[in-house]
Amino acid sequence: MTEITIVRAEQTCESCPSQWDAWTDDWQYLYLRFRCGRGTVDAYDDPDPDTWGRVPDGVVARFEHGGPLDGVISLESFCRLAGLRLELIR
Repeated sequence: MTEITIVRAEQTCESCPSQWDAWTDDWQYLYLRFRCGRGTVDAYDDPDPDTWGRVPDGVVARFEHGGPLDGVISLESFCRLAGLRLELIR
């Protein structure tokens, strides 16, 4: 499996759930979300959820961390647990 590298990320919710719009090194858009102790990563054509043809369910990656009341996580921890490499372009 090819390692996915995140080069850009914008946090869209700082509380529960923690979530980000993110882009890979080949500019694939990813939706990252951590809610109820579950992290999910999904790929879509663009960040507008009105264009998504399916609900986010962790097709690219998913992980369990903590308990059912956990919904806050750092981007660094999220990427580590999801198996994503984080190399943000500044």
